[in-house]
Amino acid sequence: MTGSNDHSGLPRGIDHVGVTVPNIDDALRFLEEAFDAVPLYRNVTPDHPQKGPETEKILDLVKGTVVREMCMVALGEGPCIELFEMHGPAQHPAARPCDFGLQHFAVYVDDIEAACRRFTAAGGVLLTDPQKQPSLEEGPGNLFRYGRAPWGMVIELLSTPSRGRFDAVSPEKRYQPPPRDAV
Repeated sequence: MTGSNDHSGLPRGIDHVGVTVPNIDDALRFLEEAFDAVPLYRNVTPDHPQKGPETEKILDLVKGTVVREMCMVALGEGPCIELFEMHGPAQHPAARPCDFGLQHFAVYVDDIEAACRRFTAAGGVLLTDPQKQPSLEEGPGNLFRYGRAPWGMVIELLSTPSRGRFDAVSPEKRYQPPPRDAV
């Protein structure tokens, strides 16, 4: 990093990504089957939902929206996914990648073919065949493939074992989850 030694207020990294789903139990089942995700804890439950003007203000929700459940989910190494099940007026389906806002998240996999089989067996829909990474990300074994989760959100399956080209031009190395321990 360049500049001052004062790092106060700077991020250490991404902690989690929030995803709203129509049914949290269905979403958890998909993430567990597709990615071996681990539900860590439920921060909001149906017995104690979050609702009302204060919740609407904090989360910038449409009036009348209820946060029915929230669950923090571990997904391998790296940031967590915080699932929200919300119900309210004027909800829309998942955004398309061309819409503003979070368009997808990517999961790093070592075996893209096996990951694709798990993804579809869990109820996901793959959008293409595996694609070679373009431009600076191109290299032996560097592949990606997009799919849709059952609730419509786009998820990318990604493998970049050959990192030399983009690491050579980057001021810092791009994050890569550590290898899984051999079992």
